Amino acid sequence: MIQSALRASIEDRAVRVGPFLAVFNERSDNVFRNYAIPDEGAEPTAAELAALVDAFHERKRTPRFEFVTPNPPVEQAIEEFGFTVDDRIVLMSVDEGDVTPPDPVPGAEITVAATDEAMWHVLRIQYQAFGETNEVIQADVDGALRSLPDGQVTVLATIDGKPAGAGLYTEPRLGMAEVVGIAVAPEFRRRHLASLITADLTKRAFAAGLQPYLQCETENEGRLYGRVGYRNVGQLVTASLTSS
Repeated sequence: MIQSALRASIEDRAVRVGPFLAVFNERSDNVFRNYAIPDEGAEPTAAELAALVDAFHERKRTPRFEFVTPNPPVEQAIEEFGFTVDDRIVLMSVDEGDVTPPDPVPGAEITVAATDEAMWHVLRIQYQAFGETNEVIQADVDGALRSLPDGQVTVLATIDGKPAGAGLYTEPRLGMAEVVGIAVAPEFRRRHLASLITADLTKRAFAAGLQPYLQCETENEGRLYGRVGYRNVGQLVTASLTSS
């Protein structure tokens, strides 16, 4: 179900290349913003993979996959073609009754980012946290704000009125929403603010009738999300082709 939701989340901005949906970011070559997801039941041929690689190279992007395992036909095909598994990311979800409120953070307040000013703060915090080299521009802010009417919820956390952290849950797909982009400004880290943001977004998702899930890349993240009540439910493989 998570794989279907991930695929549905990019359908309106993806390019179809054979049995794949590929999403390309025009402004950034960040690998996390450029990737392909295979169709359900895909059994890729070498020719189809070559066409996908060409589509990435034409845009000067690194060919990259994201897909939920187990998926033996895709895993075998991309390995034979020369793709290398970069990571196996834990997928986590939580039942509404299992959400555990984190300890309060003194001076912290979390509000929905629905204005230009708030979204500027959100994107600046996220860009810094995730190593994005581009500066935030008005087009980025406008794009983020345009997503709000479609059901995406973005929050800004402040401590004593100062922008301190951010996060969002994605536009709902198939009754599910991914909690992503949890970021805390360097000067406000180690205060458990990330747990507070995660719990806030999780509660908002349930209140909207959605099932939240998220990706966990490190043990520290696992502990953080676990404290909120999340548990492992699967694995997401990321694989790339760095030369051809």
